[in-house]
Amino acid sequence: MSPHHDEHEDAFRSRLDFGLWRRILAHARPYRGILITLATTGAVLAIVESFLPLITGRVIDRATAIARARADGGTLPAGGLNGLWWDCALYLAIVVFVAAAIRLFIVLAGRAATGTAHDLRRAAFARLQELSFAFYDHRSVGWLMARLTSDAQRLASVIPWTLLDAVWGTSMILWISVLMLHLHWKLGLLVMLVIPPLAVVSVIFQRKLLRSQRAMRKTNSLLTASFNEAIMGVRTTKTLVRERESLGEFQVLSGTMLGHARRNALEAAVYLPIVLTLGSVGVGLALWQGGEALLGEEALAQSGMTLGLLVAFMQYAALFYQPVQELAERFTQLQAAQASAERLQGLLDTEPAICDTPSAAGTAVAAAGGPIHQVEFARVSFAYSANEPVLTDFELRIERGETIALVGETGSGKSTIASLLCRFYEPTGGVIRVNGVDYRELPLPWLQSKLGIVLQTPHLFSGSIRENIRYGRLTASDDEVVRAARVVHAEHFISLLPQGYDTLVGEGGSRLSTGQKQLVSLARAVLADPAILVLDEATSSVDTETEQWIQAGVERLLAGRISLVIAHRLSTIRSASRILVIDRGRILEQGDHAALLRQGGRYHELYRQQFAQEGTDRVLAGV
Repeated sequence: MSPHHDEHEDAFRSRLDFGLWRRILAHARPYRGILITLATTGAVLAIVESFLPLITGRVIDRATAIARARADGGTLPAGGLNGLWWDCALYLAIVVFVAAAIRLFIVLAGRAATGTAHDLRRAAFARLQELSFAFYDHRSVGWLMARLTSDAQRLASVIPWTLLDAVWGTSMILWISVLMLHLHWKLGLLVMLVIPPLAVVSVIFQRKLLRSQRAMRKTNSLLTASFNEAIMGVRTTKTLVRERESLGEFQVLSGTMLGHARRNALEAAVYLPIVLTLGSVGVGLALWQGGEALLGEEALAQSGMTLGLLVAFMQYAALFYQPVQELAERFTQLQAAQASAERLQGLLDTEPAICDTPSAAGTAVAAAGGPIHQVEFARVSFAYSANEPVLTDFELRIERGETIALVGETGSGKSTIASLLCRFYEPTGGVIRVNGVDYRELPLPWLQSKLGIVLQTPHLFSGSIRENIRYGRLTASDDEVVRAARVVHAEHFISLLPQGYDTLVGEGGSRLSTGQKQLVSLARAVLADPAILVLDEATSSVDTETEQWIQAGVERLLAGRISLVIAHRLSTIRSASRILVIDRGRILEQGDHAALLRQGGRYHELYRQQFAQEGTDRVLAGV
C-alpha cells in the first residue's frame, strides 16, 4: 500500500462556478415541486418572522401606556387591555406558524436530499458501466467510491438547504431593511454600514475555504483507496509481516487529511465569528444612537423614539444578522459542496472512449447477417500509450467452429488481442471486422452480448452458486442452470456441498476453491451461450485433477463457436484448430499442435520445457 496514487484530479476553478451549479441543480429537477414549496414557504416565513419585533415593540408601548394611565389615574389608551391581549395572541400564532414551517422544512428537505443522492449515485453508476476499460486502468476503487458515496451525499444535502436559506435569508434581510428604514431611517442606515466590510471578508474567505475543501476531498479519495487496498491485500500484508509499514504509510495519508481538516476548520472558525462580531457592532451602534434619543424630552420629541420602538429596533438589528450568519454558514458549506460537485460532475461528464457511431443503431445488426460466423483482424496495431506499441500490423481470421490458441511470453500481447476482440479497447491502427463489418459500426451492447469470457481468476458475486451461474442469463430457469453446470462437469462438486446450488460463495467467491470458481464461471458462460468465447488462461491456477474436469468442460463449451484461448499450460490446447506463437505483438509461428512440434521452432522449445517441468513435478509429487 502506497500513499502515492495518481488520482487524475481535474484542474478546478478558484471561485464559485455558477455554470457548474446550474448543471448540478438539473439533477434535482425531479424534486422541483418540493424545492419550490421550500422556497415559497421560506419566503412567507421571512415575511411573518419580520413582524415579531414590531409586535414586541407594540406590546411594550401598550403595556407602558397602560401602566402610566393607571399610575396617573387617567384613561386607558385606545384598545386598552384587549389590544394587548390581541397582540400577544398574534405573537403566539406566529410562533406556532414558525414551528410548523420548520418541521415542514425538515421533512421536505430530507426527501429532496435523499432522492437527489439516490439519483446522483444511480447516474454515476450508470456512467461507470458505460466507460471503457482504459478509464479503470488509472483510477483506483477508492477514487471512484469517494465520488459515489461522500461526494454524492454532501452534494445532495446542500442543495435543498442552501436553496431554502438563500430564499429565506434574502427575504429576511430585505424585509428587515425595509422595516428598519420605515421605523427610523437614520438608525437603519447605521446598522447597514457593516455590510461592505462583511462582503470583503466573505470574498477573502471564499477562496481560502474552497482551497482547503478541495484538498480535503482529494485526500479523502486517497484514504478510501488505501482502505480498499489494505482490506483486499490483508493476506499479503500478513504473510510478509508488513503490518507496521502499512500502518506507517496509512498514517502519512491520515496525517495529511488531519492537516487539511484542521486548516479548513480554523478558517471556518475564524470566518463565522467575524460575521457575528460585525453584527454585534451594528447592534451596538443602534443601541448607542437609539439610547441617546431617549434621553430628555426634547430629544424624544425630535426623534419620535419610544421604548417599544427602541426594543423593536434592537431586535431588528440583531435579527438582521441572523440570516447573514445562516448565509455565511451555507456559504462555507457551499465551498465544500463545490469541490464535491466538480468531482462528481467531472465523472458524469466523462465520455466513454468506446461508443457507438451514429450509424450503428440502424444498420449494424442487419449488416452482421444474424449469427457471427467470422472475425478478422486486418493489419491491427495497438498501443496503450504513445511510443509503446503492443501490436503491429497483426493479421488473423477466425471462422465459426475454430479454436485459436495464443501462446507466448508474458507481455507478448496475448491478452491485448483478446481485449481488442471483446472491444474493451479499440485498435489504434487497422480494423477488426465481424462478418465483414467494421466492429466499430456495430452496436457495442449487441456485440458484447455475443461474448463469453472466462478469466484466469474468475470473479463471482456475493450470493449463491445458482445466482452466479444464472448471471449469464438472468431469465434462465433452475433446470437450465443445472444443465449448464452438468455440461462443464461442475455438478460433481456442487452436489457435495451441504446446500448444493444454494451454497453462498462469499465475497468474490472466497468460500470456493480456485478450481470450483472456474467451473462456476464456465457454467455461467455455457448458460449465456455466446457466439464468441474467450478463455484467458482458465486452467493455469488449478491442480492437475481439477484441470482435467475444467478441460472436459471447456471442450464441450468450445464446440460450434468462434473461440480464442490464451494458454499457459500447452497440454490444454493440443486440440486447438490453430496455435499462434506471439512474440512482441507479432505472429512468430502458427499451425496445429503436431505441425508446430514438427517445425522444431519456438513452440517445440516451449512445449519441451513445460513437459520436462511437469514430469519433474509428477515425480516429486510421488516421492
